Amino acid sequence: MNSFRSLMLVPAVIAGGVFAAGSAAAGDSFYEFDVKSLAGDKVDLAQYKGKVLLVVNVASKCGATEQYKQLQEMYDKHKEEGLVVLGFPCNQFGGQEPGSAKEIQEFCSSTYAVKFPMFSKIDVNGSEEAPLYGWLKKHAEDHTDIGWNFEKFVIGRDGNVVARFKTRTKPDAPEVIAAIEKELAKAAAE
Repeated sequence: MNSFRSLMLVPAVIAGGVFAAGSAAAGDSFYEFDVKSLAGDKVDLAQYKGKVLLVVNVASKCGATEQYKQLQEMYDKHKEEGLVVLGFPCNQFGGQEPGSAKEIQEFCSSTYAVKFPMFSKIDVNGSEEAPLYGWLKKHAEDHTDIGWNFEKFVIGRDGNVVARFKTRTKPDAPEVIAAIEKELAKAAAE
């Protein structure tokens, strides 16, 4: 059933700008997914092997939008240690990300000086859910649907989901910092 569900999602998700390579849609590995950058370029997530990742569904008109500032600060502070923040705009919650890719890029750059990688707009739940988000939820301790924008997944250097945080938990919350720093302390070769 999972393979059938994944196959049914691929056409709709490709139209939304995110797609899976090979058998990744069935949930093999975080690193087997290809996604589209905000600029429309194909990005192979395998380039992030050995990094600690903070994957966040973001929005420009959300009550939590100020979390962009904290995400950028965290990225600036820890990128040399191997942290990469990955932002996935999502318009599923109250229409809080209605803009085009260009508008999203301009907003993020001019308002929050975002320098971390941003990707094309996706759905994180439902019939057009991006396969990457299906994989994230399946591999997190909490398998429930994304509740709102700015939910966060911490991916360890080994490619596994090690933590999931809801919207109200800010990026600079002690528990988020602890999860990231624990993973950063692990050797990249593990």
